Amino acid sequence: MWCYRGGPISAEPRINDRIRVPEVRLVGPSGEQVGIVPLAKALELAQEYDLDLVEVAATARPPVCKLMDYGKFKYESAMKAREARKNQAHTVIKEMKLRPKIDPHDYETKKGHVVRFLKQGDKVKITIMFRGREQSRPELGFRLLTRLADDVQDLGFIESSPKQDGRNMIMVLGPHKKKTEAMAEAREAQAARKAERQGRPLEDSGEDFAEDSAEDFVEEPVQESAEA
Repeated sequence: MWCYRGGPISAEPRINDRIRVPEVRLVGPSGEQVGIVPLAKALELAQEYDLDLVEVAATARPPVCKLMDYGKFKYESAMKAREARKNQAHTVIKEMKLRPKIDPHDYETKKGHVVRFLKQGDKVKITIMFRGREQSRPELGFRLLTRLADDVQDLGFIESSPKQDGRNMIMVLGPHKKKTEAMAEAREAQAARKAERQGRPLEDSGEDFAEDSAEDFVEEPVQESAEA
């Protein structure tokens, strides 16, 4: 722990009797400016209001202190930080692997995964894997990647153009929709489904819940990789 003049540096502000200055610039509980008062007077007012005297600007001359419920302040700050972390979005790069001579049915399946990833606001790395003589036909991979990009152009764009990487050809698609927007829409859709289920007869709820649960799992930003 770092020390300053023999005392530890704390992230916590000084409150009440821990404040050691002759006078403070006092701010009232509603944010009103009380002015510069002796420390003893500030502590007396804190007791009168049943609040804490909290040093909010220690480097000011004199230090600025505010009358507040410090326990409530800490709790509300922790809840705000928790909410901010919950809403924080991290773009995930998914990966989808295809063969240059992919079957039409398999292509539609893989395209469906790419569509799902882009709707979630994630980037998608598309890898075409060449084997044997296929390595002499890179145009097959290029045409396949171009076709896929055209098929999903409403949801994403080519962030990194197709390029050869050893036996593979790689392209990266970026989503038009930001991750935060996708998360917000997913939460709204989940809330709407929940409200719809609650308004339906009991006998119908089992099947609908199974369908909705499967969709909900899709929203988890887990790294996925699939081969054609």
